[in-house]
Amino acid sequence: MIVAGIGCRKGATAAEIEAAIEAALEETGQTRDALTALATSDGKGSEQGLIDAAAARGLELTLVKPAALEAAGPRSKSFSPRVKEMFGVPSVAEAAALAAAGPDSALLAPRTILGPVSCALAGAVRET
Repeated sequence: MIVAGIGCRKGATAAEIEAAIEAALEETGQTRDALTALATSDGKGSEQGLIDAAAARGLELTLVKPAALEAAGPRSKSFSPRVKEMFGVPSVAEAAALAAAGPDSALLAPRTILGPVSCALAGAVRET
């Protein structure tokens, strides 16, 4: 299970979101088929670009409540003062991915930023 957490500026297009997802997948060596969901802050739930990007991939768009974002925030690797001030977390993309992937999840890499979109991938930690 790998979740792509998305942070984006208002009005980001599905193409911009898709490009950020592809960049994050490439950076982490994951395939398109590895994704099981897209996640973002519940305040972004009406963003058409996010809705369209999830639909194009046939994935659920998980809307993460502020409390769940804040709970996952300390596990983030990146920090944006602007995002911290606006959303109370260091990175919306990272916190959303971690929250949606579950309490035992981890980031595959810090967020990837491409234009108006950031994307972070998180998955369950495998025990060895």
